[in-house]
Amino acid sequence: MIDGTTRRAWAYLSRVAEPPNPWLAQLVSAVGAVEAADRIRRRDRALDEHLERSTHARHEIDCAESDLDILDRVGGRLITLEDDEYPSLAFTGFRQVKAKDKKPQAHPPLVLWTVGPASMIDVAERSAALVGTRAASAYGEYVAGDLAVGLVERDVAVVSGGAYGIDGAAHRATLAADGVTVAVLACGIDVPYPSGHSALLHRISRSGLVVSEYPPGTRPTRRQFLSRNRLVAALGRATVVVEAGVRSGAANTAAWADALGRTVGAVPGPITSASSVGCHALIDGDAKVITRAADIVELIGRMGEFAPELERPVSELDALSAAELAVYEALPRRGSRTVDEIAVAAGLPVSDVLGPLTMLDVRGLVTQVDGCWKLAKR
Repeated sequence: MIDGTTRRAWAYLSRVAEPPNPWLAQLVSAVGAVEAADRIRRRDRALDEHLERSTHARHEIDCAESDLDILDRVGGRLITLEDDEYPSLAFTGFRQVKAKDKKPQAHPPLVLWTVGPASMIDVAERSAALVGTRAASAYGEYVAGDLAVGLVERDVAVVSGGAYGIDGAAHRATLAADGVTVAVLACGIDVPYPSGHSALLHRISRSGLVVSEYPPGTRPTRRQFLSRNRLVAALGRATVVVEAGVRSGAANTAAWADALGRTVGAVPGPITSASSVGCHALIDGDAKVITRAADIVELIGRMGEFAPELERPVSELDALSAAELAVYEALPRRGSRTVDEIAVAAGLPVSDVLGPLTMLDVRGLVTQVDGCWKLAKR
């Protein structure tokens, strides 16, 4: 348990620069949170030029006490780089993001403001991100819910962004199935956004986790949504896009997942649906086709945890030999044929027809009437 001074320092640092800020993270790593906060407040001359510039506008704003009061009132936790609950392993992927990807936000969060009983470590160990368009179709919402329930049955936490559409469908289905779901916000944990999901976010905070790297009171912006997407991708062992247009937040999350070395999956949809164009583009690339929860578990599960073979319809004809099938198909749908007629239709010698006819009779597929053979009534 960190002391009050250190906790206030982390809260101050969370607000003083727009996250993620690699120069701030470097300073904290070098001197600790308390000393880093002090140096920024007094504009220490040794501050890195980038850090000095990025903290200039807010260095005199210290809302740490009030921010922490808000967090404490809702029973939340401030998870920092120094905490055991900080999911360091989930964020190691940021180190491998290549410069050519041009992702300046490819850095782990300094702190996480969280509300909910679920453990960040446990969630990140076995989780999948289900994301998609806000303008979801009935098909998309059904599939998102079906996948979420299937993941819950397999002890997988569902991560998403708390938005309307696919996100909301995934969260609601997970809660209905008594599973663990995580909503990663692009605003403060006390800001109900979207407002129509205020009750949903409250329900998530009662059994799962509501997470943000932004301090209380922060309103969402487009830049913050794009930055938030990297955390959704990082906290999910795989990211599955259920429905998305060509340019969408879900496609951005998938791009982050790919850059972080995570597996990307996409659900195919109708070729006439604009909401599935993004999914089809991903599948045309390297994304895995996802049609059931077991497909996702195979991507994120333990070694040897494979999806079961798809059940295929079984017909009595499947067990027939080639000769038996030829004889069976030589019989008309109506009426009957003699052995000689069957032999001609099947292209077989008469001697090669009698044995298959006997086996078909034993199986109850044909019957003999007045010296002729016909298909049995079924």
